Amino acid sequence: MQILRPSIHSRRANLMVKFQDLYGFAVEGNVDDVNILNEVREKVRQQGRVWWALEASKGANWYLLPHVSSITEGIALKSSLKLSTLTNAITLKRLIRKGIPPVLRPKVWFSLSGAAKKKSTVPESYYNDLTKAVEGKVTAATKQIDHDLPRTFPGHPWLDTQEGHATLRRVLVGYSFRDSDVGYCQGLNYVAALLLLVMKTEEDAFWMLAVLLENVLVNDCYTNNLSGCHVEQRVFQDLLVKKCPRIAAHLEELEFDVSLVATEWFLCLFSKSLPSETTLRVWDVLFYEGAKVLFHVALAIFKMKEEELLLTHHVGDVINILQKTTHHLFDPDELLTIPTGMFPMVTLLTPAVAITRTAFSLLASDWRSDSLRYTSAVSLRDTRKETCDHIGTHRDVPAPGTGTDSQAKTWILNGHSKFHGHSPDVATGKASRSW
Repeated sequence: MQILRPSIHSRRANLMVKFQDLYGFAVEGNVDDVNILNEVREKVRQQGRVWWALEASKGANWYLLPHVSSITEGIALKSSLKLSTLTNAITLKRLIRKGIPPVLRPKVWFSLSGAAKKKSTVPESYYNDLTKAVEGKVTAATKQIDHDLPRTFPGHPWLDTQEGHATLRRVLVGYSFRDSDVGYCQGLNYVAALLLLVMKTEEDAFWMLAVLLENVLVNDCYTNNLSGCHVEQRVFQDLLVKKCPRIAAHLEELEFDVSLVATEWFLCLFSKSLPSETTLRVWDVLFYEGAKVLFHVALAIFKMKEEELLLTHHVGDVINILQKTTHHLFDPDELLTIPTGMFPMVTLLTPAVAITRTAFSLLASDWRSDSLRYTSAVSLRDTRKETCDHIGTHRDVPAPGTGTDSQAKTWILNGHSKFHGHSPDVATGKASRSW
């Protein structure tokens, strides 16, 4: 009688290995995952050599020259900029998409994102004054922050320590007073924590958080009713229909709401879903080209598992496939090079995305209209309770359309007021949000 034994490949696939990545996170994967990580590390070293060679030939801060964010802008700038400057802009865009070396990441992010410029508009002692002024103050936001600190990347060798908690708390509490509209929203703890690991100093992490919320992301992503996040999810759902129609049609049959996964993706900027280096590769592009890359990544995740998703029969199966996929995406290039029509190599601005986003924003006060209606808050919560118990604690997302129509129109059309002055006002506290 023939005895069937597992193949060498299957035995290798079942052999699990645990180790720490560059940023101290525990990684668990099979032998194939380890091989992919080793290949990625070699690519990072090769990219580092390219960056150092450019610094040697062009100068240490060559990438601080004016950069081009669109073809139209490039044509307009041709008459006023030297050809070498335009060449630098194209070179920089390609380099960033291939990844910024970890040792250069803090410097490049801080310069290109606008954080350095934002910091230069206030007195040098701004952050220290802010943290001292808010010390000891108790608000709903500070209470929620204190509750979330031990739940932010538990087990990390630095973040999950007394020093790590104290540093993260100062950044989050400080920003909750700087921007009274945002205050604190769950999800920001993961974003700020990863910024701390990259930027090394808490003040630089604070300014990166500020430029991210005030300049890079769409308005109102983290305000009371998360209206900006709902807009982004509606844009993504529309893009999914256009770019991946088979998947969108199948998910509609299953009554799968993309917010079940996209809420965490967009609020945490993939920091809870993707491996750290993959997340930071996404952030490399985010801080240079803007939030469009978030749509590309979300679409790519669905697209790369299209055939598996089409075979699912339950909402829980869809969630399991997406979670397993994101947790093992150790190769950033695999994610960033999947063709989605959102991330062309030359044209950086996609007019369709801007138009769609604007349309949904202008109609945000009528979330329950037939064409833009989400499932109701009650049914959405019920669906999450039934399908997402395995994720952990239940997260409530405020219902789209909460707040008055006039408030929504004011937020969308006029923008929300932020305090950007020189003396932080710490008199008011801001309610926190959970999701």
